[in-house]
Amino acid sequence: MGYQKSELYFLLVLLAGMSVVIFFIFQPFLYALILAVIFATVFAPVHKRILAVMQARAGLSALLTTLFVLVVIVVPVTFLGIQIFQESTQLYSSVVDNGGTIELARGIEDVVRSLGIPFLPTGTLDFGLYVKQGLSFLIQHLGTIFSNVAKIMVGIFVLLIALYYLFKDGSELKKSAVALSPLQDIYDETIFRKLELAINSVVRGSILVGLVQGVLTAIGLSIFGVPNPILWGSVAAVAALIPGVGTALVLIPSILYLFFIGETVSASGLLVWGIVAVGLVDNILGPKLVGRGIKLHPFLTLLSILGGISFFGPLGFLFGPLTLSLLFAFLEIYSTIRRERNG
Repeated sequence: MGYQKSELYFLLVLLAGMSVVIFFIFQPFLYALILAVIFATVFAPVHKRILAVMQARAGLSALLTTLFVLVVIVVPVTFLGIQIFQESTQLYSSVVDNGGTIELARGIEDVVRSLGIPFLPTGTLDFGLYVKQGLSFLIQHLGTIFSNVAKIMVGIFVLLIALYYLFKDGSELKKSAVALSPLQDIYDETIFRKLELAINSVVRGSILVGLVQGVLTAIGLSIFGVPNPILWGSVAAVAALIPGVGTALVLIPSILYLFFIGETVSASGLLVWGIVAVGLVDNILGPKLVGRGIKLHPFLTLLSILGGISFFGPLGFLFGPLTLSLLFAFLEIYSTIRRERNG
């Protein structure tokens, strides 16, 4: 018996060592693999429909679904990232050339000063400095990504290949994982259901609503002549997660900017656009997209996005809330298992 235990321990040490080595081998492609799992989960209904149309031809259906994700998600996000980087660089140069201040920042500072809030510092607020620091952070992270085109192409290639095989062989991979797991099969199935629910809740829930609001904000800014609309639309997408504030964090300064430069009609038009096109999205589209999934508190979602961006980089807006949702899913599974065993 002792000899068998020593064999088991030795095997476990070998398994742990090889797992660490494999982790470092896969580490350069880790983000691509995680994104592939997320996209495979979100677009599973699309794959099922294509599979039915293709009469259960697994390989062709997986290929068509992968091409669909490429056209709908990968290509637009790549161009959007490039545009955000260009506008950030342009705005950063404008801030530096104007001594750390831009017209929009001046307008915000004048309005804040006119309110006479007693706890504000007596010195210059210098919103331009804060804008400069934020843009520097964004440029640093985006520049690291776009500075290595070959790495981007390899990452996209790995993402698409992994996505193809997840669509084609996902059910078999799931069965293998269940067979290898030390948990009972019923608990493994529960974990997979919770993971799927968490991914769909995060992507289809608050993040997608925020992205829609960000897109509508960018369209409104572009129509009414606010500079760098895509950059500020991206900021609005993140701001949409702030409870009680949302896209107003971007829209109100933009309206003030138009007002201060004499564009009263455009300022009024942007105000109407913000109320009608952007403000109603959360109330109308939100409940339909979130459904009955895992609902995170908006404040926790905001913290997970900001912390995720700091930890993971630009993809943190997705990985942060997803990690938090998975934590709550695992805690719920643990509570269920504990109750069943104690009961």
